[in-house]
Amino acid sequence: MIQLYLAMLAFMSRLPVRARWYQSLDVKQYVNGIVTFPLVGLLLGSLAGVVFLVLQPGSGTPLAAFFAVLALAVLTGGFHLDGLADTCDAVFSARSRERMLEIMKDSRLGTHGALGLVFILLAKVLVISELALRGQPVLPVLASACLAGRSAVVLLMFRQRYARENGLGNLFIGKVNGVQTLVTLGAGLVLASVLLSWRGLVAFFITTVVVYVLGLALKRTLGGQTGDTLGAAIEAGEVIFLLALL
Repeated sequence: MIQLYLAMLAFMSRLPVRARWYQSLDVKQYVNGIVTFPLVGLLLGSLAGVVFLVLQPGSGTPLAAFFAVLALAVLTGGFHLDGLADTCDAVFSARSRERMLEIMKDSRLGTHGALGLVFILLAKVLVISELALRGQPVLPVLASACLAGRSAVVLLMFRQRYARENGLGNLFIGKVNGVQTLVTLGAGLVLASVLLSWRGLVAFFITTVVVYVLGLALKRTLGGQTGDTLGAAIEAGEVIFLLALL
């Protein structure tokens, strides 16, 4: 399990995880790592929360929130943000399904993708600032938001169809079973509840419902899920969780 956690940490972040720590794993085993997604989110969110706590006394709440969001983007290498941008460019292009999938593979950033990035990043900074000003503990808030987004994304994998022939998302989409889904969601729910009590539980429930609905909409539009839609769901899930705490 430790090897799987390290493999998922290396897969989903830019943290210096040495390949030799998990290189004995076969790529086909990566699907079993889905149950560690909440723990990956917990670590990334906690690191971003530490950045906020360190900077807030000297820079003030808004700037501390900005740098916390920036830290999270750096820690993930913009991995999920890239998926969000590609998904927005495709879905809001009003083209055929085949053309949408082609747009998602295009490395160029379009207007809809740029707007999606601006809105999601701005929303994070503003909501984190507001929660901090309301006296909410930012470190557990960010840790919970990140683990909630990475827990809820399992709903876009379980019994879903991969919309393309190949790609990174094919490691998980349609391959996650019911037990793995329940364990992932259960772990996320418990962690959010421990960190934020009943408010974390409610916010987690709202996040999973909205991400599930988002998954249905993407499935109807694209005919399935891709690695990009998984990234978009994680980013959206984080914002939804934060908003649910207001």
